Amino acid sequence: MYDALIIGGGAAGLSCALVLGSAKNKAFAKDKRVGIVIHQKTSHLQTALFNNVLGLKPGTLGASVLEDGKNQLAELYPDVEQIDNEKVTEVVKTHTGFNVITNKAAYAAKQVVIAVGYTNLITIKGLEQYIEPHPRAAVEKDRIWLKNIDHLVQENLYVAGALAGWRSQFAICSGSGAHVATDILTFWNNGKHTKVHDKVVV
Repeated sequence: MYDALIIGGGAAGLSCALVLGSAKNKAFAKDKRVGIVIHQKTSHLQTALFNNVLGLKPGTLGASVLEDGKNQLAELYPDVEQIDNEKVTEVVKTHTGFNVITNKAAYAAKQVVIAVGYTNLITIKGLEQYIEPHPRAAVEKDRIWLKNIDHLVQENLYVAGALAGWRSQFAICSGSGAHVATDILTFWNNGKHTKVHDKVVV
């Protein structure tokens, strides 16, 4: 049973995983099990070129960000389990949380974060009732979002990134994933508003 399982290894999903992983030294998070289904083949980052992102060297390729992000997560926060080479096909509500079914296995999770792309080609069953036209994308692009309030689709089911209704901008999607992570940390911390920062010791 995962305490939190993230679906999607793009900007939002990886950012969410990094923030959750960085809290493992906190008392309220030390026993929490976090995983990420890190399917990246359909991520828009595969063809991205970054010149206008704070902290990224101009000319950085989105494909390298995807790979570097996986490595950063593995090196800094190995407790976050990376489930690779699997694609989620269905999310089923249960009395304890959710069953997340992939093309190879099934996983139980108390909280789930959907952080996949915002195209109308989404094939995850169980989400159909929440799909609506995207409120911040050009109509002719036929983009979608999962209807939510402040990233929460229903109890314990979150959405992050462009699929949450935000514009498809790298910094925005990354921030959305981090936002969801801090909401989950706040939940784990008995409702006490929580964020995680590393600081230089002077």
